[in-house]
Amino acid sequence: MAAESTSKQSPTDTSIVLQNIRIESANIDDLTALVALENQAFEGDKLSKRRLKHWISAQNAIFIVAKHQQDILGYALTILHKGSTLARLYSLAVSPLARGLGIAAKLIEKSEKSAYKQGRLYLRLEVAENNQAAISLYRKLGFEEFGFYQDYYHDHQAALRMQKRLYFAHDSIVAFNNSQPLMAVPWYKQTTPFTCGPAAAMMAMASLDNNYTPNQNDELHLWREATTIFMTSGHGGCHPVGLALALQKRQFNVEVFLNQSDTLFLDGVRSKDKRAILELVEKDFKQRAEEQQITVEYYGYQLQDLETWFNQGAMIILLISTYQLDGTKAPHWVCVSGIDNECVYIHDPAPTDEDDNQLNCQYMPIARDVFCRMNRYGKNKLSCGIVVKR
Repeated sequence: MAAESTSKQSPTDTSIVLQNIRIESANIDDLTALVALENQAFEGDKLSKRRLKHWISAQNAIFIVAKHQQDILGYALTILHKGSTLARLYSLAVSPLARGLGIAAKLIEKSEKSAYKQGRLYLRLEVAENNQAAISLYRKLGFEEFGFYQDYYHDHQAALRMQKRLYFAHDSIVAFNNSQPLMAVPWYKQTTPFTCGPAAAMMAMASLDNNYTPNQNDELHLWREATTIFMTSGHGGCHPVGLALALQKRQFNVEVFLNQSDTLFLDGVRSKDKRAILELVEKDFKQRAEEQQITVEYYGYQLQDLETWFNQGAMIILLISTYQLDGTKAPHWVCVSGIDNECVYIHDPAPTDEDDNQLNCQYMPIARDVFCRMNRYGKNKLSCGIVVKR
């Protein structure tokens, strides 16, 4: 949602030059001017006064303004995605009275530096496909196109998704483009709190089979076939061997990698009866897997294994702990959508309630060291991976 604005504000008569423009953090005293600028910049998809006020004080945002004396000539809002190395340039506006001065570029460069200092390696944005001026600017600054969305804006315009790999040396900004191209992985949002496993499985299936489209009916069928019945609370999630059985049933080749052979997910389940059911379900899954010659390796996979499998054309479904993402410690299934020297990329089927956060859930870059903490769940550091091939 990036655009250049028209503004009712009148800067002073002093000639405006870039050197006299200050870039600083937005504060609550800027709110009235920001609302005026926002209303002129966007006909639809506007940030309300309440949302602007929220982002001024939000801990997961970089909100900066360009000022000449006391007049706000532009702003940039960048949202930081917790647990990943991803930042998103959510909104950009420049007054028409200050266009052509390089303010937009200066705001973006400051946003990049601030995001990088907070551990982000990628900056992403969306821009209307007919906004050639903005697209040219982003390309000049090192952004590359990596996605396309039909009917994205309020006026039904399509949007280009653009991305820049951030790297700073001697205080200069250059693109860091030695990563492997990302595989095309369709994204699917889970429709219940307990179907992350089926959602991740369907994303893997759709990536390997262009004729397959994820859908809610399959999501629920997969869950019924793979569920553990119970979990620490609420409905049970999916057992890795249960998911493997369901995937093989749909003509996919699968291998399961576990770093422990004891019954999974017993931590936190106090009921003796529920624990007995978990044990019975797992025993049945493993017996059926053996009968159907599904490989179950008791081995804790390493990052180099992910690289090998991915380079072989396989898709990988992993169980992670959500602690690094949202501060909770729940088991959660994701689909690996890429890997390079710095990051593991995941498709997360469960967006949070933040603005348009589903965009951040696709090709989410997780620094390799963070991922090594994320891919272990529970007191026993459970590691689960399912390698899926066609």
